[in-house]
Amino acid sequence: MEKQDAARYKIAAGLKTLVRSEPLDKITVKEITQAAGVSRQTFYRCFLDKYDLVNWYFKRLVDQSFQEMGVSLTLREGLLNKFRFIAAEQSFFSCAFGSDDANSLMRYDYEYIYNFYKDIITRKTGGTLDDDTSFLLEMYCRGSIEMTARWAVGGMKRSPEDMVELLIESMPARLELLLHDLG
Repeated sequence: MEKQDAARYKIAAGLKTLVRSEPLDKITVKEITQAAGVSRQTFYRCFLDKYDLVNWYFKRLVDQSFQEMGVSLTLREGLLNKFRFIAAEQSFFSCAFGSDDANSLMRYDYEYIYNFYKDIITRKTGGTLDDDTSFLLEMYCRGSIEMTARWAVGGMKRSPEDMVELLIESMPARLELLLHDLG
């Protein structure tokens, strides 16, 4: 598995080089493999397509922050780590969040964060989400991901700290009650 992870990071580095000058939707797998110095076979052994690559890379960057949220990190600290990761890789994430593909990072990030919060709430309450809480969670996650994408694509004019404060401030009261004492 280590060899495959090394290949994945090498492929991600190739893509990171390309997104500095070209939109993700226009970059081909051939260009990625050439930039990374790997074969198409290696690429497809590691990823389904370029969007799977982007989502894998994003997941690696934010997993640790979110896995520690509710254990040793507060909601604020976990979100701040996520936004700092995105800011540190500005050209990559600006390009990735700019894609409208069906497998885009926006869609992936929404599913990831919705399920993450849903799991926390169901563990805390010991049951499934009621319809109203599910609605609020979906609305909040969709809005926060849309604003994250706008921030990334628009040049990240606000600091990660400002983004986190605004996202927490915009959280519906019912969700805040369920998520406030993380960490």
